[in-house]
Amino acid sequence: MDVEGARSQYQLAEQCRACGIEVFDPDVSCITAAGGGPLHVPAPAARSSSRNLSVSNNSVRIDGERLWSRLMSMSEIGATPAGGCNRRALTDEDRAGRELLMSWCRDAGCEIRLDAIGNIFARRAGRNSKLPPVITGSHLDTQPTGGKFDGVFGVLAGLEVIETLNDHDIETDHPLEVVVWTNEEGCRFDTAMMGSAVWAGAMPIEAAYALADRDGRQVEQELVRIGHKGKIAARAGPVRAAFEAHIEQGPILESANKPIGIVTGVQHMSRHRIVIEGKETHAGPSPMETRKDPMMALADFLPKLYAMAERNRPHARLTIGYIHAIPGSSNTVPGQLELTVDIRHPEKTAYDGMIAGFREHVSSACEKRSTPVRMECFWEAPGVEFDGDCINAVRKAVETTGYDSMELYSGAGHDACNLSAVVPTSMIFIPCEGGLSHNESENAKPEHVEAGCNVLLHAIVVIDGI
Repeated sequence: MDVEGARSQYQLAEQCRACGIEVFDPDVSCITAAGGGPLHVPAPAARSSSRNLSVSNNSVRIDGERLWSRLMSMSEIGATPAGGCNRRALTDEDRAGRELLMSWCRDAGCEIRLDAIGNIFARRAGRNSKLPPVITGSHLDTQPTGGKFDGVFGVLAGLEVIETLNDHDIETDHPLEVVVWTNEEGCRFDTAMMGSAVWAGAMPIEAAYALADRDGRQVEQELVRIGHKGKIAARAGPVRAAFEAHIEQGPILESANKPIGIVTGVQHMSRHRIVIEGKETHAGPSPMETRKDPMMALADFLPKLYAMAERNRPHARLTIGYIHAIPGSSNTVPGQLELTVDIRHPEKTAYDGMIAGFREHVSSACEKRSTPVRMECFWEAPGVEFDGDCINAVRKAVETTGYDSMELYSGAGHDACNLSAVVPTSMIFIPCEGGLSHNESENAKPEHVEAGCNVLLHAIVVIDGI
């Protein structure tokens, strides 16, 4: 079958999948389809006999224009009027982005698999199929008002590495896999880094399946609906190394004028839900001193929480990201107040102290106002120290490519946090303008995107031993 015939075959299979029809043809290879059944895509075209080239010098570079073009193409899916992206996990927009990525990977000769939680694995064969793969990737889902680069850069950088190896007819010893992790953002289904957590054994798949959005739609239901619930187990297997390239999502690299961040670890972080009970009453006749007003308790403890973060500078982070008053009437004292608090610090002692202080300040304020309170930690990610060999591979890649760099901790959680518990892992950062992320104005410079991907390529080369 020629290329055009293969493409037509794939398009026909896609149309059949949309109608719930399964297709089989000996010229195609199987990945997961709607409802967990087989979806067939063209078998990867055989590459010409690869030369045993060395890429340990600076002569091999990725195609920055191709990578940038794909970033812009992906950003058109779920594009927002303000220039950002809205591809929340397992929505129709997320499905469209995932399927575009799979089509590009297929064209690059990759075998594609989806596991039971919807993680995508696009595999380029290595010289020795018995060796464990080197994996790289990130996520394609975004915040409701997200940007073009968060997660997407890491996925498309991995694909660009494969394209570059193909362009130069270079065969790695280990297979190379580009991975898309499901529901990294955790904004629709309230567990960040969900797909990688299931794969790494940090979260039971049944618990992930049961997560529901605010409309009551559950993860498993939506995986089936978009056709991305795979049949292979969502479970880590042998992996030589894992790399995740990502925008920094903070201002440190830009402030230091460094195009590359060598990430040595990730800070401790957790998210807490506070529910304060009050007593609804009319805003006019009710004296301030007799009210059981949860907002008054909030006014008491909120400045103390920010003061605590100030005392733990420069690394402390404390964010109130969600506040909801019930019944939400402008002339009624709230009967209930719900809010979330996100707490982060790279040092365990300081982090533990902030958690203890947070609980004490909230409890004390609510007791003083006679407003019963419930607190729960609904998500926590312990601090991570990345693998020394993987970090050194990134260091050597920086040396080879000649980019200026600095070492730093990640202020945000990433799928690499979950991976690091089960496979050797590290990360590569590039700057984002103004440190902005989770924002429609999120931006990265083309030259930084290219630099980060070149470092990723050469870090993979170091680990593979080419």
